[in-house]
Order: sequence, then C-alpha cells, then structure tokens
Amino acid sequence: MSAARRVPALGFRRRWLAAGMVLPWLAACGEETAQPFHSVDVTGASFGQGFSLTDHTGRPRTLADYRGKVVVLFFGFTQCPDACPSALGRMAEVRRRLGSEGADLQVLFVTLDPERDTRELLSNYVPAFDPSFVGLYGSAARIAETAKGYKVFHAKVKGQTASSYTIDHSTFLYVHDREGRIRLMARESTTVEQLAADLGRLLKARAA
Repeated sequence: MSAARRVPALGFRRRWLAAGMVLPWLAACGEETAQPFHSVDVTGASFGQGFSLTDHTGRPRTLADYRGKVVVLFFGFTQCPDACPSALGRMAEVRRRLGSEGADLQVLFVTLDPERDTRELLSNYVPAFDPSFVGLYGSAARIAETAKGYKVFHAKVKGQTASSYTIDHSTFLYVHDREGRIRLMARESTTVEQLAADLGRLLKARAA
C-alpha cells in the first residue's frame, strides 16, 4: 500500500466528527436540493474559505482570482505515487467530458511538499494532466496554514535519506462554486461520471 493511501478512512472521518462538523454539511441551497450530490455536500461550512499562494508561473493567487469559475482544489505532492496523479487524471477526464462547460472549471493542485516541489517542477508536472490546471505553492508556513484552513491531514514520513521522505495525506477534492463558496468534498472513490454530474450542476449556476 502506498504512502498516500495510509490514512484510514474511518479514523479520518472520526476526527472530523469529533470536530463537530457534520450537520452543516448536509444542507444544500436553492434548486440544487432537488437531487443529492454524489460528493459530500458541505454547503455552509466554515472551513475552506480560500488561500493566498503563488502559482507555477510565479503569480500571486487567491481564491477570488477565480470568481466566476467552479474551482476544484486538491492537496498533494509531485512525488506521490498514486493518489495525486490519479486525482489529477480523473479531473482531466471530467473536464473533457464536460465539453464546453469545462472551460469554466478550474483545477488547482496545492503542494504539501514546498521543500521539494519548486515552481519549475510544478510547472512541468501539473499542466501535463491538462494545460488549464494550475499548481500552487508557498512557504512551509503558508502551506501549513492553507492545509489547516481546509482541514487537510498531512504528515511527513521519513525515508532512508533526508530527501527521500514521503507524505501521508487526505485525498479529498474540495469544490468551490462560482461565487467562491465551498460546496462539495469528493472522496477518492467518487467516479469520473459522478464528478462530472456534480460539477456540471454547479457549472450551470451563474455567479451573482
């Protein structure tokens, strides 16, 4: 089993339940309540309110820069053997399936490994899945702050050498609607078809 998959799903869920963050997630808004999402509906949650990082072109970025688009964040690292490339690959396929609507979908990859994931590395890795995808990085302190703001679990696991460590991390996709509100958390088990359906619904809603 790879390092990115070591976090027990049940244990992680218990930590979230212990934090008292259950009922607010179950409320959907407007016409979208007619049919439940395949992903976990976290509408109204107080976490995941944004970020202040730098993209792989060297430009400072915040969530507000992407207002008007549906934004999907994934936290990972470029040396991740499976969960990270799998998530980015799924999102690339989702974007293709959405057709013209996919132009308003923005996928952001936030590194949890600022020590090794340089701007140059991110600029080669992230757009390789889809040219529109953006890699985000920052100082170790800024990354830790951003991960905490999204309730992302991550922990460095020592390797045989100082630079051969890996990182255990949670594997949710965090989805913001066109107005920048966090709306969904998609599990690793959510299929391409389910993601396309959920994101398609959010894409049909126009920003105020």
